[in-house]
Amino acid sequence: MEQTIKILLADDHLLVRNGIKSLLEEEACLEVIGEASNGQEALELSKELQPDLLIIDVRMPIMDGIEAVGHLHKYAPETKAIVLSMHDSEEYILKSIKAGASGYLLKDTGKPEFIKAIKTISKGDKYFSGDISNVIVSNFLQSTNTAPKKSTSPINTHGLTKKEVEILQLILSGRTNTEISESLGKSKRTIETHRFNLMKKLNVKNLIELSSKAKELGFS
Repeated sequence: MEQTIKILLADDHLLVRNGIKSLLEEEACLEVIGEASNGQEALELSKELQPDLLIIDVRMPIMDGIEAVGHLHKYAPETKAIVLSMHDSEEYILKSIKAGASGYLLKDTGKPEFIKAIKTISKGDKYFSGDISNVIVSNFLQSTNTAPKKSTSPINTHGLTKKEVEILQLILSGRTNTEISESLGKSKRTIETHRFNLMKKLNVKNLIELSSKAKELGFS
């Protein structure tokens, strides 16, 4: 039996909160233990209730969701946060991540993905939908392209083969497995194997972590 995930909802629209609560509580392992109508109230209730997860809107009165997420660790250190918004703007997404959000979902996200995100984040991982991930990776690529080149060789230092480095650079340029296989004249399964191996060597679980790790190691 799955452990119950205790959730606090924060949105200034009662109808929206009711809709999300109804959707979530169809799942036996999810329980909405509190509701807030602004960021400050969300923080106070987080301190009182210590939920596993705070699902919070961006635009709210008194204190917006992103600012609240930035202060959450002071009120409930173990509580993770998902920002749920109508807006897919790069500014909101990147500010949410910088504030400490473990996920960012759009309000038109389907129920299966919503539930998947909640369960993923409750296990300690992060979750961003495909469109959101594209914004994050695009921002990473822009910052990488403007950053000074490092003189150290990542191939020798980090144990990747030449083929893995080549595939890593193609991944960072936004290519899919299919596009990489066509570009290198290899089967898609071969590319997937190389990709799995390089992610294992770099100790990352997803594209966002891979992009961040690659930046740390000096890949461009």
